[in-house]
Amino acid sequence: MIRTMTMDDYDEVYRLWKRIRGFGIRSLDDSREGVERFLRRNPTTSVVAVKDGRIVGSILCGHDGRRGCFYHVCVDEAYRRHGIGRAMVVHAMKALQEEKINKVSLLAFKRNDIGNAFWNTIGWTERLDLNYYDFTLNEANITAFNEQ
Repeated sequence: MIRTMTMDDYDEVYRLWKRIRGFGIRSLDDSREGVERFLRRNPTTSVVAVKDGRIVGSILCGHDGRRGCFYHVCVDEAYRRHGIGRAMVVHAMKALQEEKINKVSLLAFKRNDIGNAFWNTIGWTERLDLNYYDFTLNEANITAFNEQ
């Protein structure tokens, strides 16, 4: 079952993130307070996948009024290749369409072979015609990668 994510899901989603090898978790943005702020701003677009009574997948999804963006798309390793990721993507994209958002993007680490293969398989286009830039406003917001 795919449904909208709420703050009640945070602890279980965070534990899922911690189990995903290669997953990057930001110290501030992915904290309870950071995710709560995100969900308050985007209350209908983030999703979780529930199977066997537990959360096995999640997408943080939001928009700025013009373009949607996916963050932290993941499925528990034991539940991959069963259509859960695709179902979550479709659910989140429909939620964006209901809010009149016409385009969605995402970032995938170059070293995330599984994730990049997934996006290519379900028809997303890798952009080679632009450069991605960012600027860190808060040095305390560091990314830790799960290397397990």
